Amino acid sequence: MLTVLIDYESGNLHSAEKAFQRMALEHDAGQVIVSDKAEDVLRADRVVLPGDGAFPACAKALKGRENLFDALREVVEEKARPFMGICVGMQLMARKGHEYETVDGLGWIDGEVARIDAPGLKVPHMGWNDLVVDRPHPVLDGIETRQHAYFVHSYHMAVADPDQLIAHVEYGHSVTAIVGRDNMIGTQFHPEKSQATGLRMIANFLNWRP
Repeated sequence: MLTVLIDYESGNLHSAEKAFQRMALEHDAGQVIVSDKAEDVLRADRVVLPGDGAFPACAKALKGRENLFDALREVVEEKARPFMGICVGMQLMARKGHEYETVDGLGWIDGEVARIDAPGLKVPHMGWNDLVVDRPHPVLDGIETRQHAYFVHSYHMAVADPDQLIAHVEYGHSVTAIVGRDNMIGTQFHPEKSQATGLRMIANFLNWRP
């Protein structure tokens, strides 16, 4: 089994690569590689889309690699392989993002990305926060409300379809933490930096069969 972390120059992938490789080794879940090649994405059994920075820049970088972008859509939409988006990679699952300018996302989740509105609190939302699990999901097996995860973001996804909201956190108001549908899941937080909770999620994802 092959898991591919897509490299589209959207940030440092080192910690994510190491976390996924560690969990794959511990759970006999095959090989994990980082690649910017469409042919690797097309042969992947699972795909991970990380992302750091601004939504428009990440969207432009991903869509600018036409073969890679087309391969991602094919493997997720047509082949229905398990997919995980992380941080801005999760935000790109939305219909649109409104960071600096309005930009189309992948349209996989019925939601839009806007700036966090938390009067009296610092933005970006940075550090540890307690998850509130809204609905069960196989990737959350063994993870419960009040377990914490590590966030660094100023924008979040407002989800229009409540069935696609898997978990949230409280930061002045409800802030989306996990979204998903079908073979797709996305985390606003960084599972690779979220200690036991994040590693458990990664291990669950590597063994997930939607």
